[in-house]
Parts: sequence; structure tokens; C-alpha cells
Amino acid sequence: ISTNALMEQLRLKYQQKTWTETLKLVHCCMEKPLQRPVSNAPGGPLLSCMEKIQRALNAKSLFSVMNRLESLSKQKGLSAHVSPSGTACYITSNMFYIEVQLEKDGNVIDVKLAHLGEAPVVNLIFSVSHLPNYDAFGKILEDLSNLYQIPGNSNMKAKGYFALQALERDLYTMSLVDRTQDVNRVTEVLHGKVGHLVPRTGGTLMNIEFYISPYQVLEAELNPGSQVCGTKAVVTVEGTDMLHKLPLSPLLTDSQAGEDGNPAFLPLTDELSMDLPACFILKFYQPIPMSSSSIEEIQRLTGRFSLITGLKLAPLYELIVQSTLKEKCSEDLSTHKSCFFVSLPDCPKHCYFINNGSEKSDSAGALVSKIPFSHPKCVPGVIEILRHQVVYNTLISSCVSDKHINEDDSELLYFEVVPHKNTSFCVFFLHPVKENLACVIIDVITSREVQCHLHLNPQDPTLNSSDDFIARAVKR
Repeated sequence: ISTNALMEQLRLKYQQKTWTETLKLVHCCMEKPLQRPVSNAPGGPLLSCMEKIQRALNAKSLFSVMNRLESLSKQKGLSAHVSPSGTACYITSNMFYIEVQLEKDGNVIDVKLAHLGEAPVVNLIFSVSHLPNYDAFGKILEDLSNLYQIPGNSNMKAKGYFALQALERDLYTMSLVDRTQDVNRVTEVLHGKVGHLVPRTGGTLMNIEFYISPYQVLEAELNPGSQVCGTKAVVTVEGTDMLHKLPLSPLLTDSQAGEDGNPAFLPLTDELSMDLPACFILKFYQPIPMSSSSIEEIQRLTGRFSLITGLKLAPLYELIVQSTLKEKCSEDLSTHKSCFFVSLPDCPKHCYFINNGSEKSDSAGALVSKIPFSHPKCVPGVIEILRHQVVYNTLISSCVSDKHINEDDSELLYFEVVPHKNTSFCVFFLHPVKENLACVIIDVITSREVQCHLHLNPQDPTLNSSDDFIARAVKR
């Protein structure tokens, strides 16, 4: 149905009704918080239209800011109340409330956040960064609400929040293990037990940055002061159908490592823990292509949690290519192509053929969006597996570009990238002198160690590249 026809139907439907009746209908539609997506809720189109009007007006008076906060709160399933003075807005749920203090011209003075049973805390990040940035503030309201999406009553939800607090304290303590005062961020990201950790602030969840590529490190070195962002995960808690024993108090008493170099945790007694219908989650901003062997390693480390449930297995290289193209290209490219052209400075163009490999188990993988666990001791091991996988993915994705067609075929160097086994792969190319193929096997031992082996036809002349030289070049 066209917009004009729809508007005509609405006009005919309501032309006999008084404005008083229409206003009552509007208030009725907007009175209750929405517990489902706006598009499916009664009155959803009306709220959506009002939201668009408010965005277009972009007014900054006290009245308009209050209206916007009330509308935003109801969209997120929260209640909103204005103080008698008209200069404060209280956004509330059963588990927390936010107090937004405004001046008479609509400018924000401060924002306070209080969780159930806690004193309100002035949160400058809210005031400075997210108001009047309503999209960002709305995301914070969502994240705060999601902290309590645990089955049960308010007491059970509060216990889930206490468990998250205990986990966050233990992770922060672990981040201090073997840490020197002058350590820089890149070193923490690549070598820290839990990467570079940024504590939770209000509704902004704790995040862990655990990998940054050599290219990004170089970019940071060439542009002092620039903040190059590596691969991150956020730390949160989610409701589950099964009960899991979660700590309600920190299990680490200090940042000193035990005799084996790992932190010494207190035993998970009934006094320090509780069975809850919830688990901890490491959630990624973008799904990570992971091999089936890496997924199995994480499952062994985290215990009875099954990562494979609901995951769709596919050739790992196909997943890496798709993820890389999605990151590098704004437009939607056909991901079934496997031939890519890469331009390098002072060098003939490279043409890479990505061979997805067969349907063998060691070349299969899945896109992983989150990792569940129940004990903080799992996190350092999971971080190492993730680093290992992302290093491997980074090497494969370096052969992928958004260019599938090459106008000039002269002086092209051709390469084929083929899965080998576990975390190793082969790169085939023509011998520079003979017509036979040469091959380099690249084996990613850990996130910090790469081994390379050059293989030639015994009858072909040797190349002036040792295995050690190739390994150092690849690592660099």
C-alpha cells in the first residue's frame, strides 16, 4: 500500500473522532513500556514516528530533552519519571535506577547510577560522552537491563549481578600478575594473562583486548597518539536453562602467582558460590572464525559448556574470507570467489587463490560469537586459544582483498593458499627460475611463534631464503 493511500485511510477512519479521543488513544499507546521490538508492539509505528520527529527537530530545551529521555526509556522497557522541579529525570527498573540532572536550558549537570542495594554513583562518562547522544545512551540502558536477564525473582537477578562483580574483580587481579609499572598497552594486549583490560563503567561492560596485528602495531608506531583498536571481547553474565555454580565473592586474594606461574584461587565452597541459572560470557564485537579443533580445546577448558551447539560448521577458509571481505568492503561482495589481487609497494602484483580444502574435520570451523564459562581460572587459557586462532586468521586474511578483477595480467605472481593440518597451511608458487612448483609450509605454533619450511624439487636450484629468514619475515 502506498503512503498516500495509507494516509487517506487514516484520515477517513478518524475524521469523525474528536481530538480528545485521539489524544487518549495516543496516551494509551505510549503509557506502558515496550517489552518487545517497537515494530511488533501495539503503538509501535506511532512511537517510531515520534522518535523520527524528535531526531529531526534536534531541540535542546529542557522540555524536549525530558521528552526524549522518557520516550527512550519506554523504548528500552524502562520507566521514566520527572521530578516535581522538572529538572531531574529518573529512569528506573526493579534492579537499578539512573538519575539525570539537567539545567533549565536542557544541559546535563550529571548522571547518577545506582544498582539494587548500592549507593548512587556519579558517572561522568554518561554526562560527557552519551548525552545528548541518545543512541549511545540507549545502548547503555540496554546493556544495564541485559545484566539482569536471569530467570527468577529480584533476589536471584541480584545474585547474578554479584557474581559478575566477583568475576570482574578476579580478572582485574589477574591482569596485575607479572605486570610491571612501565608496561605499554600493546605488550599487555599481546602478552598479558587477560590482555588489556578496561573495567566496567556503569552500563559499559568490561572489555578485554587480546590481540593486535603486526600491521596495527606498525601503524601505532608511525602515528604516535593514535589509538589502534585490536580484537576485543566484553565480559558479562547471561541467563541459562541449567544451573551453574558461580562465585559470589572474589576467589583471588592478591595478584601474586602461585608456584606454577598461575594465580592461586580459593576453593569454590558453598559460602563463596551459589547455583544460579546463569553463566559468564566472553562476547565478541564481531564473530570470530574458529577451527573445530580450537572450539574443542575451549570446550575442554570451560568444562561442560558446549560451544558447538547451534553453530553451523563450514570450511574454515571460507569463513575467514567472508569475515575479511565483510570487514574490508562496504558493499556486499560475492564471497564464493577465491581469487584475489593484492598490490604491494615496489613489487609485482600478487594473485592469491584461496583453496577452502576438503570437508575434513581439521579444515572445518564455525563463526563463534560468544564463549560461556563458570570460573575465572578459564579466562587466561581461553585468551591464549583465541590469540592463536586470530593470528592464524590474520595470516590467511592478508591474502584476501576486495579486488577480484585485474586489468593488467603482466608481471603477476601467482600463489595458492591451501590448508595443511591443524594450524598450518601451504603456499604454492612457481619457482623463479624453473617451471616447477615450490612450497612454503607455515605453521602457527602459538600466537608468538611461527615456523616456516621451504620445499623445492630436488632438481631445482636453491633459493636465497633460509627457513629462519622466512619465519622472521612472516612474523614481522
